[in-house]
Amino acid sequence: MDYLKAQRVQSLHGTINISGAKNASLPLIAMTILAKNKVSITNLPVVTDIKTLLKLLTNLGGEVMFEEDKVVVDTISLHETKATYDIVKTMRASILVLGPILSRFGHCEVSLPGGCAIGQRPIDLHLKALEQMGAIIDIKSGYIQATAPDGLKGANIIFDKVTVTGTANIVMAAALAHGVTTITNAAREPEVVQLCEVLEKSGIEIEGIGTAILRIKGSAGKLIDIASFRVIPDRIEAGTYLCAGAITRSEITLSNVEPRHLGAVISKLEEMGSSFTIGEDSITIHPGEEILPTKIITQEYPAFPTDMQAQFLALATQANGVSIIEERLFENRFMHVSELQRMGAEITLNGHTATVTGKSKLSGADVMATDLRASSALVLAALVADGETNIHRIYHLDRGYDALEKKLRCVGANIKRLKE
Repeated sequence: MDYLKAQRVQSLHGTINISGAKNASLPLIAMTILAKNKVSITNLPVVTDIKTLLKLLTNLGGEVMFEEDKVVVDTISLHETKATYDIVKTMRASILVLGPILSRFGHCEVSLPGGCAIGQRPIDLHLKALEQMGAIIDIKSGYIQATAPDGLKGANIIFDKVTVTGTANIVMAAALAHGVTTITNAAREPEVVQLCEVLEKSGIEIEGIGTAILRIKGSAGKLIDIASFRVIPDRIEAGTYLCAGAITRSEITLSNVEPRHLGAVISKLEEMGSSFTIGEDSITIHPGEEILPTKIITQEYPAFPTDMQAQFLALATQANGVSIIEERLFENRFMHVSELQRMGAEITLNGHTATVTGKSKLSGADVMATDLRASSALVLAALVADGETNIHRIYHLDRGYDALEKKLRCVGANIKRLKE
């Protein structure tokens, strides 16, 4: 098993190229199930979650071909409609194949994804919406068994809470449905927006893209000709490296980035003392004289993202004062706190709120990654901790960060991957 060994750095300098967004890539790969053609995708990140979903497609009878800088997905010969537990158990996002398989074939079996380290993420909203579209759903032997013998029908769907994967699943199901589907309280994340934009470019009529109300006119069961596309840059990866610049008081530049997607992150970093030079597809962070404390509340896009909470908590340990971080989306997303405390961080938890008292003198230690974003928070802390930090269980990190240690080494970090 791999682990990362990192040591304190005085400063970072240089440019980091941002990879494609994992959270955009997953629904876009699932969307290829709706295609009657081979689909070319560029800017896919090389991360474990992407490899897992591509493997699932091949298990269902599809083909995946790697050609230079692009991946070509061919689902024309897709014939299996059962997503088995051995794949789904490793990645909750596998549930994204439910909507498109059911919409295309009229039946499917998808293993229940099981628990999640950062808390419950129930799929009842997905299932309720599909039932409103005419699906008959049964949970049996750990599998969602769904049928729609006459095809899915357009429906008026109101999500009780914002759900990113739920919105994506129903958008894909609605693309081949009969009639018009209206989704109210839809997720507005850039990753959902790109899914809708690609479908629209491929002939599906969609109104309200980027808003909380989407209207999708289905193709009445006809597969669609999906145009080639490039995955948007990963805003969470970009935010993580901006935090690396802030915590080490370093000026670094990000390339291949979409600044519009980082509004809440940049605003908080400015509040904490940094300033920025922003180009069309680049961002340079200029650290302030000191890191200032802040107050953060995680909410749905365009507010502050829950996927940046752990990184900012690590940054707050180096602020001069008390920061308050409230997690409103997941009930168990402070597991990295105990690991940061091992390194000397002064953090107090009270329910869904963390109080961080800085500036803490961090020391290197053996720590354990507990989830994807917690992994990167420990890396950030290691960059400013005295001595040597060993970060274990980095298979979590590999799920969503493309070559993190290599990118950090290119800007001067002392970090390397080793075998246990």
